[in-house]
Amino acid sequence: MRLQIISICAVVGLLGFAGSSTAQTRARAFEEMPSGYFLTSDQCIACHSNLHSSSGEDVSIGYNWRASMMANSARDPYWHAGVRREVIDHPEAQTVIEDTCSTCHMPMSRFEASAAGGQGRVFDNLAAAAAGVTADPTAGAHAALAMDGVSCTVCHQIRSDNFGEHASFDGGFVIDTTLPQGERTIFGPHQVDEGRQVVMRSAAQFLPSEGTHLQQSEMCATCHTLYTNPLNEQGEVIGELPEQVPYIEWLNSSYRETASCQSCHMPELEEDAPITSVLGQPRPNFSRHVFQGGNAFMLGLLNKHRGELGVAALPQELDAEIARTKAFLRSSTARVAIEAARIDRQRVVFDIDIENVAGHKFPTAYPSRRAWLHVTVTDANGTIVFESGAIRENGAIVGNDNDADGSLYEPHYEEIRTADQVQIYEPIMVDEHGEVTTGLLKGVRYVKDNRLLPHGFDKGNAPHDVAVQGAAAMDDDFVAGGDRVRYRVSLPEGFATPLRIDARLLFQSIGRRWAENLRAYDAEETRRFLSYYDAAARDSAMLIAEASAEVQ
Repeated sequence: MRLQIISICAVVGLLGFAGSSTAQTRARAFEEMPSGYFLTSDQCIACHSNLHSSSGEDVSIGYNWRASMMANSARDPYWHAGVRREVIDHPEAQTVIEDTCSTCHMPMSRFEASAAGGQGRVFDNLAAAAAGVTADPTAGAHAALAMDGVSCTVCHQIRSDNFGEHASFDGGFVIDTTLPQGERTIFGPHQVDEGRQVVMRSAAQFLPSEGTHLQQSEMCATCHTLYTNPLNEQGEVIGELPEQVPYIEWLNSSYRETASCQSCHMPELEEDAPITSVLGQPRPNFSRHVFQGGNAFMLGLLNKHRGELGVAALPQELDAEIARTKAFLRSSTARVAIEAARIDRQRVVFDIDIENVAGHKFPTAYPSRRAWLHVTVTDANGTIVFESGAIRENGAIVGNDNDADGSLYEPHYEEIRTADQVQIYEPIMVDEHGEVTTGLLKGVRYVKDNRLLPHGFDKGNAPHDVAVQGAAAMDDDFVAGGDRVRYRVSLPEGFATPLRIDARLLFQSIGRRWAENLRAYDAEETRRFLSYYDAAARDSAMLIAEASAEVQ
C-alpha cells in the first residue's frame, strides 16, 4: 500500500515528539545558514533517534553520533592546541593553516566559506561559539556549523565523483552546490519511496536518494587520508608528508577484499531496523553510527570538561561510547602471545608475538599515537626480577628515550636485554635539519615507523607513503600481521622458580612527548589542554592485549 503523504508537522504532533522542530522552524534554520548547503544535527536528531534493537540496545543514530569524535571534531581541545602551536610556529601561514585544519574538523563552515570564495577559520569560530551571541548573524551561523563537527548533512551529501583519487584526499570530497534549496540530494544506502521523500523534504529541505557509495571505504578516505606540506624557516613548502593514511594502509592489506572501514567502525546490526522513529520501516544492514575508534582518552576529557568545551552529548552517552571504544580496542586491534620460554642458566629467554588484527597499521592515523610492550618477570617469591615498559603517572614510559629527551627516540628492537630497552610501535618525524619533532609543518619525513603491519601487507614493496622506516625494515620477524620480539634477560643471584612472565600491549592516543612539547607555547589553547592532560595522564594508557606464562 502506498504511504499516505502527510506533513512532518502532523507526524510529530500525532506521535508526541515533544520539543521537535516544526517544518517552518527547520526552513528558517536553513535561511539562517550562510548559503543553505547544510543543517546542523539538531535538525536531524529528532527523527533519527529513539531507536532500539530487539534486545533493547539503543541504536539511535543521532544520540550515538553526538557522543563520537566525529561529532566533537571541532571541540577537541588537543586539536585546538595543535592548531595554535602550528600558527605560532608559522605565523605567516596562519590563514592557510586554519583553512586546511578546518577542512575536516569544521567541514560545514569551511565548505560554506570556500563556496563563497573565502577560507575556513578556526579561532574566529571558536570565539564566536564561546560568546554565544554575536552581533554578526553570519559569524554566528558559521560558528554553529563549525561547532557541529563532522555532521549529518556533510557525509550524507558527499558524492562518489572522485572516490579513490588523490584529489579526494585532504578533505577533497565533492558536494553538489548547483541544486537549489529543497532539491538538494541527501544520500543513504536504501531506496526511499515517494511518500517518505516528501516527508523528509518537508522536514529538512533535502530530497533523500539511494547512494550505496556511503558504504565504501573511499568515503572515509576523503578526510582520513591527510598529507601535510612542511615549511622551512622562510615559510616555503619543502615537501609532502603522509601525516595519516589509514586508507592507503588498508589498500595494501588483505582486508581490502573482505572488510570496509565502515564494517569495523560502523558495525551493522544483525537484524533489520528502522533508521527513523517517524514512519520508519525495518531496513537491512543498519549501521550503528558509533564511529568507534581508539580515542577513549579524548572522549573522557570531553566528558569531564563538557561545559567548558560545549559538548552536546549527555554524560551517559559519552560513558557508553568510552566503554564501546575500550571494548573495541581489546577485541579488534591486536593479540599477544608468549612463546618458547625457557631458563638458560642465569637468563630467562622468551619470545613475544604480537598479531595485528586491525585492517591497517596499529596504531594508525594521527602520529601522536603509540603502542608498546610492558613486560615483567616475577620470581616465585613475588619479586620483580625484570621490567620493561612501565608507565609513569605523568604518561611517560620508563626507559623511553623520547619521553626523557625530545631530541632522541627509542629504536626498534629485535631483541631486548635490559630494562631501559622498550619496544614501542610508533612513527617518529624529523625536520629539515634531521631533528626529531612533533610539529606537523616541521616534519619532512619519518625516521622510524614500526607500527604493526596489517595482514597481507607487502613490506618489501609497499608504497613510500606507508613504507616501514628505520630498523624494523631490516627485522625479519617484523612482517605482515605482526612482530616477534626476543627477550633475553639476565636473572639475579638466588632467584626462585617458577618464573612468571607477563606481557601487556598498551596504547596511548597522545604520547607524552606530543603533550610535553606544547609547554613551550604560551597560549590559551595549549595551557587549557595541558591542564586537562596533566590531570588525566595517569589514565592515558589503554590495555589492548595481554598474556602470561610460567617457566621452571
